[in-house]
Amino acid sequence: MENLIALKDLRLNMEKYATLVKSGKSFIVLKQSKPLFRIIPIDEDNNWEEVVNFTKIKKGGVDIDALLAAL
Repeated sequence: MENLIALKDLRLNMEKYATLVKSGKSFIVLKQSKPLFRIIPIDEDNNWEEVVNFTKIKKGGVDIDALLAAL
């Protein structure tokens, strides 16, 4: 069962929840007692796919303005 947390609590304790999620816990975030979104560890998300690693193109990444201009 997933834990329920208030959006305000998440904002005020972001580091705490980031650590808990990293350790495998999931949360449903509520705003005014209504579900707003779910936070799950990245390993549970089977849809994550690396499209482009810009650090392989240039050490430290690429400048966003140069990237957008190239498009």
